[in-house]
Amino acid sequence: MTDHRVEGAIMDVATMTTARLTPEERFGWWHDMTASTLIPTAMGSDRAADFEASARVLNLGDVQVSDMAYPMLTVARTPRLIRRADPGYVQLSLTLSGNMGLSQLGRQALLGSGDLAVYSSSEPFDGWAGPEGAAPVRQLLLHLPRAALPLTAEQVDRVAGTRIPGGEGFAALLVQFLTHIARNPQQFGPQDAPRLSTTLIDLLSHTIAQRLDALPALPPESRERSLLLQVQDFVRGHLQDPDLTPDTVAAAHHISTRSLHRLFQRHGLTVAAWIRLQRLESCRRDLADPRLAARPIQAVAARWGFSRPADFTRAFRAAYGMPPSEYRRGASPPVAVTGRRAGKAPERAAASRH
Repeated sequence: MTDHRVEGAIMDVATMTTARLTPEERFGWWHDMTASTLIPTAMGSDRAADFEASARVLNLGDVQVSDMAYPMLTVARTPRLIRRADPGYVQLSLTLSGNMGLSQLGRQALLGSGDLAVYSSSEPFDGWAGPEGAAPVRQLLLHLPRAALPLTAEQVDRVAGTRIPGGEGFAALLVQFLTHIARNPQQFGPQDAPRLSTTLIDLLSHTIAQRLDALPALPPESRERSLLLQVQDFVRGHLQDPDLTPDTVAAAHHISTRSLHRLFQRHGLTVAAWIRLQRLESCRRDLADPRLAARPIQAVAARWGFSRPADFTRAFRAAYGMPPSEYRRGASPPVAVTGRRAGKAPERAAASRH
């Protein structure tokens, strides 16, 4: 087992694995680790004799993200365990690979890749997870106090034990945001933790409220932050549209252009500058891709909405400190003047459930 914690320069991350334990020690250690890191449960496995598992836990303060992998497993949060101690947590499970089942409050959910499920430490639940083929079960787990959500206990309980498709509405935004953080913790520092926590809480709250048709009941500041995320996701999906403007973005979200500008300004942004930055980042990734080395720079620029080559060259130089031709020739990825790192594309991630 290793418990390697990195703090200071990057986010607080603990990486743990059963690899250095003897086969006989592994399952007991995993059981105790999840009980202390997450919530106490009764756990069993047909693979207990040699339980190979790993976890990477990102500490964001009140909110915790766990990226986990393990073989076949059953868990139960029993009334006895609840009477012994109830920390009052809500957990969100995102299945990345394998199959899972969850039962709470008389409801049962069967979960496959991309599915979400919410459950509470305050009510008994049963769960199981099994791999598909030789690969382990992989799951992301979002763990936070119930009191952090701007929802009543009754509202949270109404969605507990139900399958939430991860490709629809706010759930899709939550999946994207959660997986990006889990895959790329090195992109964030301790100072980013409060903002990341707030965004995860907002997206989880909106995911639950959307299932209950209760979005208007959420606090105005939470609705505003989630609207900004929706708008930004829309922009990323339409960067190739040369007619993408603040007017078209506002119309797509049924708000006035003036309201759109105010929304961005309250977060220290301007709409046009943010769209331009996303287009430049898309161009930068294409220019760094060896598979696109034969594509003319003008074609790369046009693909992402820059119709005038001279304008693109000036904007690229201003953002990255060199012209696009020099960048393509193999210069080290520069840091944009915005302070955003021109890093690598996100790698494929994996996780699992407790």
